[in-house]
Amino acid sequence: MTPSHTPLAIEAVIFDMDGVLIDSEPLWRIAETQAMNAIGVPMKEEDGFLTMGLRTDEVVEFWYARHPWTTPSKKEVEGAITQGVIQLIGERGEPMAGVQDAIRLIQSLGLRIGLASSSSTEIIAAVLEKLGLSEVFDITQSAEHEPYGKPHPAVYIECARRLGVAPERCIAIEDSPAGTLAAKAARMQCIAIPAPELAGDRRYSIADHELRSLTELTAETLTA
Repeated sequence: MTPSHTPLAIEAVIFDMDGVLIDSEPLWRIAETQAMNAIGVPMKEEDGFLTMGLRTDEVVEFWYARHPWTTPSKKEVEGAITQGVIQLIGERGEPMAGVQDAIRLIQSLGLRIGLASSSSTEIIAAVLEKLGLSEVFDITQSAEHEPYGKPHPAVYIECARRLGVAPERCIAIEDSPAGTLAAKAARMQCIAIPAPELAGDRRYSIADHELRSLTELTAETLTA
């Protein structure tokens, strides 16, 4: 007899943040480029796609391995990126299309709502305040508290644990290949909303669903 692979009923939706809730991926690339160029690293904005979805410390390590510098310290460079992102979010941050409707839909279905982000707790707070979403999420989890960031599944597993929901009963919404891999490695279903610049990237093929934006999210997608 062929074993059943029918998905379990979904009890929670866990959002990634950057590029899913807020149009911040371009802001990250700007902040990273400015911080790296300031210390002599020849990074271009388009190079930011190489580290999309990673934690800030992992981004810094990525560039240090290729263009090591003496000063400032790695922690200081991380801080410069973080403060740059927060400033840009305050100045230019805009919600992604369909965010409010998606949240209302999830709430109407009685599902719990989590957030699992590679961004620091400080940046998460800045984004949620900017978007007026500070009271929406049952749990927010930053990968800064985990041994490894995405594509490691730790941030998703811990978010599900704190929600009190088995990972198999969670569906993650992601925009990056690293995040999509993290969600699937956590044994969750995954809705991928690829960044426009990565449309057609085969790494998204492991997702259970692929949408162009949150405006296409339906109850059927969440409960099928």
